[in-house]
Amino acid sequence: MMKIKGVNLGNWLVLEKWMSRELFHGIDAEDETDFYNALSPEEAADRLYMHRSYFIQERDFQHIKAMGLNMVRIPVPHYIFDEKGPYVGCIEFLDSAFDWAETYDLKILIDLHTVPDSQNGFDNGGLTGVVKWHHKQENIDYTLDVLERLAERYAGRRALYGIELLNEPVSEDILKFVGPRYQARDPKQAEGSTAVPTEVLKDFYLKGYEAVRRHCSEDVAVVIHDGFRLEEWEDFMPKDQYPGLVIDTHMYLFTAEPLMKTKRLEDYKDSIRKNFKERLERASRFHPVIVGEWCLANKCEEKDTLSPDTLYSSIYQWEMDAWDACDGWFFWSYKLHTSGRNDWDYCRACDAGWITK
Repeated sequence: MMKIKGVNLGNWLVLEKWMSRELFHGIDAEDETDFYNALSPEEAADRLYMHRSYFIQERDFQHIKAMGLNMVRIPVPHYIFDEKGPYVGCIEFLDSAFDWAETYDLKILIDLHTVPDSQNGFDNGGLTGVVKWHHKQENIDYTLDVLERLAERYAGRRALYGIELLNEPVSEDILKFVGPRYQARDPKQAEGSTAVPTEVLKDFYLKGYEAVRRHCSEDVAVVIHDGFRLEEWEDFMPKDQYPGLVIDTHMYLFTAEPLMKTKRLEDYKDSIRKNFKERLERASRFHPVIVGEWCLANKCEEKDTLSPDTLYSSIYQWEMDAWDACDGWFFWSYKLHTSGRNDWDYCRACDAGWITK
């Protein structure tokens, strides 16, 4: 397997308000479902067409290649084939991405980022505060059908690296830690929300693997997210029986910071080694592993006294050392419209010199 050096095309086909606030101008909406409910079908379609047409274009793929990267991870919504009103599908944009990727010799990881009733309750899951995807078999069956249709459509494309079956199904610990940030628009809709049990995920992943393999050879990766529980997959789907299986784990500093006694810069070096590198080294003994999302954002208590160059360049180097323990990485995200968040923006971080090509 080639060493992956990639970026996420976040906020293109799956909306994230914090990354593009102008798209939500004039409406009281915090997530993608709110966006559709706050607008007429015509206005929603118009805004989305303009956003999708201009946020990512062919020139971005050319730029990504020029930055020395070799892959993009593309979050896609469950309604990509335009079957779930009031949502507006976007399969033609993913088709274009494959054309552009093949023009510039890049690979694509298709990442199913949202599902009906949400798998995490995050804003990036399309429905904040609700985690009920796994409560209905019809939701799971529908998700498997979408995955199979994606596999069938792109199986013959040279740019296809793999298909990720589900982004960030939430664990009990993460739901308690992060969940309170996200409040449901309709509290009644959120009632009964629960973390996605590991056993439910295992059954779904087995079926998802088979759905992709019905159309794609073993050269195409089937990627499963660890659900914020990396150590629970060591004996699951062994690679001699399930070739092409890859584990995706997301390693943001905010998940490690609560474990740190202090947050001086040097403390981050030790934390990244212990909480990221050592865990990746162990997990990589059982499966190929990628870090599908990470960034430079941190809560270092020395931000006011350190130069940004020192702070972010140091963290970047330590994270690169950690990612050497696995099969590659995707930075979140390639670019943002929102200003002042350069530690989440690969292009701006490169321009600032924090990331070295």
